[in-house]
Amino acid sequence: MKQNISVSKGKRQLNLQAFDRLLDIMDKLREDCSWFKNQTWESLRHLTIEETYELSDAILCSENEEVKKELGDLMLHIVFYSLIAEEKKTFSTADVLNSISEKLIKRNPHIFGEATNKESQMNDLSWEKRKLNTGNTSVLQGIPNSMPALLKAIQIQEKVGGIGFEWESKKKVWQKVEEELKEFKSEYNDKNQSIKNHDKAMEEFGDIIFSLVNFARFIKINPETALELTNKKFIKRFQYLETEAIKDGNKMGEMTLAEMDKYWEKAKKETKK
Repeated sequence: MKQNISVSKGKRQLNLQAFDRLLDIMDKLREDCSWFKNQTWESLRHLTIEETYELSDAILCSENEEVKKELGDLMLHIVFYSLIAEEKKTFSTADVLNSISEKLIKRNPHIFGEATNKESQMNDLSWEKRKLNTGNTSVLQGIPNSMPALLKAIQIQEKVGGIGFEWESKKKVWQKVEEELKEFKSEYNDKNQSIKNHDKAMEEFGDIIFSLVNFARFIKINPETALELTNKKFIKRFQYLETEAIKDGNKMGEMTLAEMDKYWEKAKKETKK
């Protein structure tokens, strides 16, 4: 047991040294590099979003080395935002770290220190209920407005589900999906394949997606991950189609749908292998 504690302390020391080294490097770059000098929170924002997506790609591909690199890029951004804040005299890197530490301690009193009776009761509450008990005024507080719609739908449903606003069974959720499909069909004319009211149809289509996201949650499927895997599968198959068609002397954009479909069927068989 003592040996494990020693090893843990050794790793902690290495982590602290590595973090301190990054802080030193960032200070130097901010002082001497023109690109780093010119960056602001606003200029870094879109880069941070890009880095987050790159991390997501690496995770989905199970590329450990890439995950490590992308985590490093995000760590750089976190330090950079904090460094700019220090220059503005608004908050420091230590403030950022202490803030998340205090939040974790406050929301987990059953783990850190001796909990009061009230705090012990909170241990039985969901994460969302705990947040309401520690200052949040709304369950939906904190969901970014700019978050992609599919991710936002997942967040909304997880949060309201955390306080009990939830369907009782998978069966009822699927019934809701079918109900939304029926409502969309009422806005779509099958005979002439036209939409009666475009705005209403768009609203009903959104309801279909929202209810499907909810059903995915009930069967333990992350809809964002599922859709991204399908995107990647489609890209792989279509690029196979393009490559094989060009090998045979065909030109993309000049082939009929029937001709492309033959390559598509081959692509499906090949990618399954």
